[in-house]
Amino acid sequence: MDMARQRAREAGGGSARQRLTARDWADAALTAIGEGGLAAVAVEPLAARLGTTKGSFYWHFANREALIEAALERWEEIGTEAVITEVEVEPDPVGRLRRLLRRASDGAAEDPLEVSLLATAGQPRVAAALARVTERRIDYVASLFAELGFTEDEARRRALLAYTAYLGHTQLGHAVPQSLPAGAARERYLDGVIDTLARPA
Repeated sequence: MDMARQRAREAGGGSARQRLTARDWADAALTAIGEGGLAAVAVEPLAARLGTTKGSFYWHFANREALIEAALERWEEIGTEAVITEVEVEPDPVGRLRRLLRRASDGAAEDPLEVSLLATAGQPRVAAALARVTERRIDYVASLFAELGFTEDEARRRALLAYTAYLGHTQLGHAVPQSLPAGAARERYLDGVIDTLARPA
């Protein structure tokens, strides 16, 4: 069940319309983007998915573009900031790198949203969000390599390598999933990526 439908169901029956928030609409838009790209963000189908009317949409947003902007901000929040917060509980930087790559790879395998956003990078709003997210993610990974003693330039280079490995893994996972290892072999593969990148020059 997608995030939007789950929230509407939890709101319960006829009261769902009153309880829907801008975040519910943003989550529904993200689900739609993952399923069909930006073209899938249409008010009436989203209202049906949420079990509400277009009036609820216009209570929260002036237009479709405002919803798309809110959805992209929500993606930044749950796809980057929340993940960083989650991995920060690990005290060891190599442990954080392992946990981050596993968490990011698992999320990308389960949800086509990231691949869908990359495919619509020509849209200015999406391009801007991708630029912000990419910079934030690479900066964070570079800080972990810096903790391991690498120079600023080398930490940045390794962070970029790690991020391109993640993106390649994500694209293959959706386009040619049989090309990637599964089960225990997948865990060894992901650990090997980090072991290689964390190894001193």
